[in-house]
Amino acid sequence: MKFTHEILDRLDLLEAKYTAMGQDMLSYLDGLLHADYLTYWDYVHLDTLLSLQNPRTPLPDERIFIIYHQITELYFKLIIQAIEQYIYAEKQELGFFKRQLQRVNRYFEHLIDSFDVMVDGMDKEEFLQFRMSLLPASGFQSGQYRKIEILSADLYNLAHFSQKKTLSPDAAIESLYASLYWKWGATELASGKKTLTLKQFEQKYAAEFIELAYTVKTCNIWQVYLKFDEETRKDPELKNLMRTYDFNANIRWPLMHLRSAVRYLDNKPQMIAATGGTNWQQYLPPKEQRIVYFPELWDDAELENWGKKTRM
Repeated sequence: MKFTHEILDRLDLLEAKYTAMGQDMLSYLDGLLHADYLTYWDYVHLDTLLSLQNPRTPLPDERIFIIYHQITELYFKLIIQAIEQYIYAEKQELGFFKRQLQRVNRYFEHLIDSFDVMVDGMDKEEFLQFRMSLLPASGFQSGQYRKIEILSADLYNLAHFSQKKTLSPDAAIESLYASLYWKWGATELASGKKTLTLKQFEQKYAAEFIELAYTVKTCNIWQVYLKFDEETRKDPELKNLMRTYDFNANIRWPLMHLRSAVRYLDNKPQMIAATGGTNWQQYLPPKEQRIVYFPELWDDAELENWGKKTRM
């Protein structure tokens, strides 16, 4: 076989790569002689992936419920990666920031558009049966979603509206964490005490959330936005990407959950409790929570009517 310039160039590059790491290139080439071909099913761990659905009941639609939540968590992982890739980057350039926001918006839009799998895609009677085997687990316990919130906004903007009057945006992380809005969504309707769902959730994630809040206090999405000069912050495309993200995450996504809850739990004249005992009637509607990642990017009328419109 005749070695072309392309092959010789690649060998030189490989030699430089392995020399820089103190490694012997020939040893790696020997390894290639024995390496097997990569297959699609091995690359995506397909057999493992398809084995991760373990229903608690024989009801077929429980598998839909599990798979959709797993898909959701994978999208959350993509969102976190897109955010972290930028906020921890050495060079935070405007074009890169826009690209990552576009990715985040695309992921959220896919999730929102696919939520019909949950809203209309399951048999109501089957759902009301298999859900009782899930107690006290709840989608409320998605740690990745809480990380997305912390990566996106100043912690003060994630506080429950009833707490903001006595809180300062510069308050200690621990004080702000204690006032986060979602804690009020996981209280018992009758007593106001923490549900088991919330107790389990905080036991697993509280320390991790607080540590993350400290890490991104000066580099969450909002703080990164503020680092651009005033003229750059006026860029219409940038402002629209930020507002779209805020609207997707804090209005459209919660509204899809509310629609699903009403579809399956609004059994008039009675309301059925969520599996985790969460106060879903007050927790899910965005007009009740009024969580806004970037309030400075919205005018007073928009903030006053937050959650009442499904389009920007």
